[in-house]
Amino acid sequence: MKFLNKKVGIDLGTANSVVFVEGEGIVFMEPTVVALDLNKSSVLAVGNEAKEMIGKTPDHIVAKRPMREGVIADSRVTESLLKYFLNKSLGKGRFLKPDVIISVPAGINSVERRAVIKAAAGAGARKIHLMPEPLLAAIGAGIPIYRSSGNMIVNMGGGTVEVGVISLNGLVQSSSLRVSGDAMNEAIINYMRRHNGLIVGEQTAELLKITVGSALKEDNPKKMEVKGRDSASGMPKSYSVDSNEVASALQSPLTQIIDEIQNVLEKTPPEISADIMDKGIVLSGGTALLRNIDKLFTKATGVPVYVADEPLFCVAKGTGSVLEMMAEGKNSFVSW
Repeated sequence: MKFLNKKVGIDLGTANSVVFVEGEGIVFMEPTVVALDLNKSSVLAVGNEAKEMIGKTPDHIVAKRPMREGVIADSRVTESLLKYFLNKSLGKGRFLKPDVIISVPAGINSVERRAVIKAAAGAGARKIHLMPEPLLAAIGAGIPIYRSSGNMIVNMGGGTVEVGVISLNGLVQSSSLRVSGDAMNEAIINYMRRHNGLIVGEQTAELLKITVGSALKEDNPKKMEVKGRDSASGMPKSYSVDSNEVASALQSPLTQIIDEIQNVLEKTPPEISADIMDKGIVLSGGTALLRNIDKLFTKATGVPVYVADEPLFCVAKGTGSVLEMMAEGKNSFVSW
């Protein structure tokens, strides 16, 4: 019966969620979005299908993201989301409830922790292990965290930036900053309205960030045509935006992230600081894909900064590695 009780790792992100199944690897990544029919109090769509509805629904249909800043904002909707993930990855006809590892911010409080456990139990999970994102991201990035030497990882998702200094399988220092990819999208929206008189939506801002975004200004910036609504006339309007404008828009959230990294470095024991200076800082998470962000952080901190391989999947791969260690009886991590 063992094959019926597969274990699942879920990187439950604010913007996207990634699911890892024991023995299969990463099975899918979908937006953390649920579409609800308010008249029927029912779930219409989840994931990719629901994300396409954002900003385009009639009054009785709401496409919402149940996670905000890395934690649950709507327990009932999150439960529906997790149920969808488990059914899609394991099939509805499974006989046994799966054991689940779910990533959570390092700075999560007890109320937020209980909300995740309650949602996962309601979705059909049996044993539920919560583990801090920085630790999982470091494992997934291939960092040898079991050694006594120190390592630093900055996991940047949609809702939070998780800064972690790791040694001997544990967090020596950590910090959660609730400013990340979503805050960057908001900064772009505000910049476009103030400087260009153009009102754009969240999805357009995110596409702009992904397509031409940069953390530093460039000599030969990329350009992208953006469509929205003129803030003065209310009429449809298009505007050509370049990478340097995006870099200007992102200055405030990026400065907050740099300040948080510097704060953690200042609190880190000197012996571990020396290790970090030698090895550098590793970036993971979707926001690590922003062009030139490693160069900006290196310039600001004086420490070499590198982007992990497949940064979007580091946390999910970390859950997979922990599942394997648990199966072999080798797990020495403390889960919450």
